[in-house]
Amino acid sequence: MRNKFLGTGEKGYHPIRKIMVCVSGLRYAIRYDFSVSYKVFLSISTLVVCFLLRQWIDFLLIMAATALMLIAEMFNSAIEALCDFIETHENHKIKVIKDISAAAAGLSILLWATILIVELSRLRAVLRA
Repeated sequence: MRNKFLGTGEKGYHPIRKIMVCVSGLRYAIRYDFSVSYKVFLSISTLVVCFLLRQWIDFLLIMAATALMLIAEMFNSAIEALCDFIETHENHKIKVIKDISAAAAGLSILLWATILIVELSRLRAVLRA
């Protein structure tokens, strides 16, 4: 799609191309960022159990928390990569930007982990019954 402000890109709207770019970015994040890949594995494992036990509210809650965590992790990775690209030397301002980005990702991970722990304990109780 053409960027009307920068005058770059191709003319026309191509939804399939947009979906492919999204999938490519997610695949790259999972393949090259271990912190993303193990969290996706844990979430998918829990989601499968929730799906098989027909725990739909738990399923949706874990899916939403996982999406929030992935969004924060990928934004954090993108901000850090951009900062490293712009400034290769030690810079206090870049450090503050990276720290704020990491804090946002950390908060989303804390929320994700809390929801995952609570839901896993609930699923354990369902499996015992």
